[in-house]
Amino acid sequence: VQGTGGSSAVSKCSAAARGYIQDRFLRLLAGRRRRRAPLIHRGYYIRARAVDHCVQDFLLKTQSLPRTQILSLGAGFDSLYFRLKDMGLLHHTVVYEVDFPNVACQKATLIKRMEELSALVGDTGGEGLGAITFSGEDYKLLGVDLSELSELERTLEEAGLNNEIPTLFIAEVVLTYMENTRSDALIQWAAEHFPQACFLVYEQVHPEDPFGRVMQQHFSQLNSALHSLAQYPDCEAQQRRFLGKGWTECSVMNMNEFFTCCIPEDEQQRVQTLEPFDEYEEWHLKCSHYFVLAASKGMELSWTPLLPGVTVPRHAGPVGMAGSVPAAVCARLSGIPGLRRYGHHSVLVKPNVILTSGGFGEENGQHCRMRNFHVLSKHAGYWKAVCVTQNIPDKRWGERLYHTVSCLSDTLALVVGGRTSPSSSGLGMLWLKFPETCNASDPDEVAVELVSLQPAAEAAALRWRHSTTEITFKGEQYLFVYGGRSALEPVLGDWYFLHTPELSYTAIAVEGPVPESRHSHSACSWEGGVLIAGGLGAAERPLGSVFLLRELQHGFQWQTIETHPPLVPRYSHTAHVHEGKLLLVGGVWFHASSVPGITVIDLMTGLCLDYVINVEHLEWPLMLHNHSSVFLPNEKELLVIGGGGNCFSFGTHLNPEPVTLSLSSILISH
Repeated sequence: VQGTGGSSAVSKCSAAARGYIQDRFLRLLAGRRRRRAPLIHRGYYIRARAVDHCVQDFLLKTQSLPRTQILSLGAGFDSLYFRLKDMGLLHHTVVYEVDFPNVACQKATLIKRMEELSALVGDTGGEGLGAITFSGEDYKLLGVDLSELSELERTLEEAGLNNEIPTLFIAEVVLTYMENTRSDALIQWAAEHFPQACFLVYEQVHPEDPFGRVMQQHFSQLNSALHSLAQYPDCEAQQRRFLGKGWTECSVMNMNEFFTCCIPEDEQQRVQTLEPFDEYEEWHLKCSHYFVLAASKGMELSWTPLLPGVTVPRHAGPVGMAGSVPAAVCARLSGIPGLRRYGHHSVLVKPNVILTSGGFGEENGQHCRMRNFHVLSKHAGYWKAVCVTQNIPDKRWGERLYHTVSCLSDTLALVVGGRTSPSSSGLGMLWLKFPETCNASDPDEVAVELVSLQPAAEAAALRWRHSTTEITFKGEQYLFVYGGRSALEPVLGDWYFLHTPELSYTAIAVEGPVPESRHSHSACSWEGGVLIAGGLGAAERPLGSVFLLRELQHGFQWQTIETHPPLVPRYSHTAHVHEGKLLLVGGVWFHASSVPGITVIDLMTGLCLDYVINVEHLEWPLMLHNHSSVFLPNEKELLVIGGGGNCFSFGTHLNPEPVTLSLSSILISH
């Protein structure tokens, strides 16, 4: 548990070094320096913002009072006191910090050693005594185990804590490491002994969904299990916990809600553009698995969370589910490491033959961008897979992620776009050629040849997280390239018509309401046109709109498809059309109470039904984002290949094997 404090100090320090948070004291307290990934920076940024938001609010609301105090529980190497003191915000406030004795001693030694820190605290009036490892006029550092409540109470009293004045308690990822009976007792003790108080908590939530399971496993492996989650698995349970332990008011929100509602738009934009970033799914999942809570009694709630004119989008309860879809591991495809990947693309080359390419995954026990292709083919009811290496390692392939592959014939496919790193300019187009006999029953027959296009670097291709869809206009075949993002534009709303096979750009008139820009949406061919659904829009907000690009006499027209109930906004899903129904598979949404399963939209009536995926036969968490899926109409089955991502600091999760989802029960022809 003590180790978690040290590593979070290093992460905060790295976030400060990149400009996410302003804090010159972190580097003095963190000890070692290490540059963390952008996803980690964002995670620690939102944590720091949430805590600061509540602390500043408490200080603002009590500024006219003669005396107040802040008690930071499990403070670790946090710099809160030094920041507040430096900003001149502690005229009448004493800060008490409590942590394990050896952590408190280490910190006290650091402070005494560092001129910049000791100067701010001022004269300590001699050495700390006993459990009080450091004692300044407005700063006390105590070494006590929080789970020993009577000892804590005695030491705080000795250090001068005053029960009668307004007190802010801070527990930033602390309570969950204690046994519930002990953390509950601490919450109740604070309510009973302090007539005017606020209690701020930041910690994890939602242990049972796939991301939650990976998160729990990570902390268990660190030997610092999260105890709160079993008893208090969601925000509502945490709210009931505080209201039941003597607190009179309690507000709580997850970090997606906090980011959307409590951080001004210009600040959101600033943070979103600090570093090249392309891990939206894991960022939003991280935010839906952490909450900030402020409880109060005897004083106004120390938290007015909302920006002017913003209301918290309190999602009306859980998403209603119309039924469930069984998931099963795909027989005979387990144990093929190359199918563990995300950000890849899978395409049906011909009946029962699938080509999977690109993405990030596992090769030779290493995590890397994937060079190799895989061909999956079905024989006598069973799938087989074979790895296809390019004849020559080809620079043009560029180990790409988030590209598209469109099959134009049995032997030819077009690759459009994709990226290597998020700061790269995106990759152009390539032809993929494969022999007519291509299938996995005879691996020797499988070869993939790359053919460059001239000119390959057209604007249409220098993008990723876009869609490329086959359409028909006046009986001719075209590819419709739409949306996505590029190194310069965080979200694109433009489109191109490519006439096949020679790939000339063709101007075709399009009328009607233009869809808002988006990436990570889905696009399906339907009746000669294209169905676009969901996606991540400007300001990194999921979209719930569905559009049809419909052929007219002289061009195309955008039409909005109204869904009822309205489609829950989502992105990073896959989609298929079957007999007038649009099927959306997985994805990421802001509803924390459940994960997206399968949504069926009736394109005639707009009726929208959500189905949960029954994973009881899987022994591992099924992450349905950045996956690929292929619909097999004869079997009424979906084959899901890959999926997953970097789960914040909890490790990379790759779905270990392909999964089939049986849709026969939900696709009964009416």
